[in-house]
Amino acid sequence: MGDASERGATAGRSSRLTIAGRELAGLRAEKTILLAIAIQLFIAAFSSFLVVGLVSMYDPGSLGGAEVEVAGAGDAVSDLERAASEVQGASVTRYEDAAAARLAFDRNAADAVVVANRNDDGEISAVVTAPDATVETTVIVVQLRELLRTYELNERADRVAYLSEPPLPLPDRTGTSPYFTFTYTVLIPVLAFLPVFISGSLVVDSITEEIDEGTLELLRVAPVTLGEIVDGKALAAVAIAPGQALLWLLLLRANGTPVANVPSILALMTALTTLVVALAVAISALAPDRRAAQFLYSIGVLVLFGGATAMAGGPANAVARLAIDSADATTTALVVAYVGIAAVAYVGVRQLVAANGFGD
Repeated sequence: MGDASERGATAGRSSRLTIAGRELAGLRAEKTILLAIAIQLFIAAFSSFLVVGLVSMYDPGSLGGAEVEVAGAGDAVSDLERAASEVQGASVTRYEDAAAARLAFDRNAADAVVVANRNDDGEISAVVTAPDATVETTVIVVQLRELLRTYELNERADRVAYLSEPPLPLPDRTGTSPYFTFTYTVLIPVLAFLPVFISGSLVVDSITEEIDEGTLELLRVAPVTLGEIVDGKALAAVAIAPGQALLWLLLLRANGTPVANVPSILALMTALTTLVVALAVAISALAPDRRAAQFLYSIGVLVLFGGATAMAGGPANAVARLAIDSADATTTALVVAYVGIAAVAYVGVRQLVAANGFGD
């Protein structure tokens, strides 16, 4: 009896590995998946170059310091000139009136127009004209925003002595580099979690395609159980995710971006991959139609990760804190919790499928 049990367990492991190998070999036909992986590879491999352009979209304020010529007019333009002297790259040329300033703008002698006037109550109104939908618009708008912010702060400082009550103090500006913030709060979580979504999508496609083409029934005729089939497909999907993430993190490190706690990051994303794969298997069992299953999977993943991201200690936050080596006991507990939740979810879904099958 003992030998028979051991042979059965060995055969089960062999069946799972065979099915997993079959799934991995079939990835070559998934052009969309391969393209997604290639894009991630490109981003990770050339991150030190791409991050400059990506940061400009993530935080246009990082473009501050560009040379911008502003045509100024109005009776409060002198204060605007003082503000421009405090903003790197901004300069203001005074014109007689608003019409002359706008004429200079139309002739490309100025990048933008600011007409600042005081009313009878001493309040200042500023009318800004900037180019519409040009390549330079973002840079100009960023500089104008900084110029007007400095203008406002100067006015507050000049008038504080005349107020009956002091205004609320403004928070100090932080000197955090936008490149550091973008890399650890956006780039690394994205590279870590995209393989998670890809793995779940692979499982949905694989199972629903087997059902549509009738090959799942052929597999069930073979000496394997439905649970072993699910295990093999899930094993292939879960195995490729941490492999991709490890490659991305190593490429980031090679490009000069150090990433701490790599094993913990891989453990967290493996748990999330298992959770997403369990969701994909459950959806495939409930909706064997391929299009419906992919739609429900997309909605389910959005709800799952949207809800998790809304939490203070969500997966993206945990990956960022692990990557910069600022994780605390709560972050470690979160990783352990996700591992436990993923294990319970997969065991529950596997038993459900083993008992009820797919679309039976």
